[in-house]
Amino acid sequence: MTYRFEFRPYRRPFRQTIKTSYGVWKYREGIILKFTDEQGRSGFGEVAPLPWFGTETQAQAVAFCAQVPHQLSASNGFAILPTMPACKFGFEIALSNLSRDIHCGELEPHRCSALLPAGKGALSGWAALWAMGHRTFKWKIGVAPVSVELAWLHQLMKQLPLGAQLRLDANGGLDELSAHHWLDQCDRLGHRIEFIEQPLPPDRFIDLLKLAHRYQTPIALDESVTTLDQLKTHYFRGWRGIYVVKAAISGSPGRLKQFCADYPIDIVISSVFETDIGRQALIDLAVELSVLMPYEPQRVMGMGTQQWLPNDGLDDPDWEALWQRLDRIA
Repeated sequence: MTYRFEFRPYRRPFRQTIKTSYGVWKYREGIILKFTDEQGRSGFGEVAPLPWFGTETQAQAVAFCAQVPHQLSASNGFAILPTMPACKFGFEIALSNLSRDIHCGELEPHRCSALLPAGKGALSGWAALWAMGHRTFKWKIGVAPVSVELAWLHQLMKQLPLGAQLRLDANGGLDELSAHHWLDQCDRLGHRIEFIEQPLPPDRFIDLLKLAHRYQTPIALDESVTTLDQLKTHYFRGWRGIYVVKAAISGSPGRLKQFCADYPIDIVISSVFETDIGRQALIDLAVELSVLMPYEPQRVMGMGTQQWLPNDGLDDPDWEALWQRLDRIA
């Protein structure tokens, strides 16, 4: 069996600049991959790098794709270095999609958390998302002084209806004292705070463990477990809390599924603002992992990101049309 390989980069401006503890994020760049087999079947995949999480850059991913032969045999294959986890995910998904006739439908809003605007914007941003059906919200913290953000938190919790849950994402941007302030306040709010993601940087693992043991509010690892190898390392070092896994940048989805089959973990599959191709791959993966997970109730996916992306045709469930649109843009 031989395949024809093609790729097309994309660049999408966010509808609003996304503010995190890393700074501002204005554009989502990535690459759409296409394999075509001898029967004319197409398999699409997506490479969506996130270099500040430790993945390859867009330029490195494009350079790698450029050196892959246009015609290749299944027996020849090609090596993808561990330092290029986004490429590993995209190529594996593209090849697996060759044998798929249909893909899953869109997630219902109550099955995914919706990303709120950072800062004070969350106070006016949640209502429209609630009306759409979202019941879990994610709010990025660490972008303003702690005292100011905690005041916004209490205002937000007064506004959110009963039944709403909030996830807080620090992106590793808090110091230890700030983390204690946040977790103390979260404990006071009870179970309405589902968890706080990565309050401390990845190199503070022992301190993260201490925080997890001290406070009732669950802590989730995120930046600490960017790749599957990092996830394994932290599991065997004793982390039994939540893992937020950005699967599109974690490497092989097949290896992730195998690890979860061997060592069931409390996992949240989370988006890095993919097109419909990457998004559907994550939904499929989460459905498969849900069978393996012993945790009840299972956590909703971190996929409520669509409102941040432009209406540019790259969320079209007709992937051939999506592909052709990229050709016209180029």
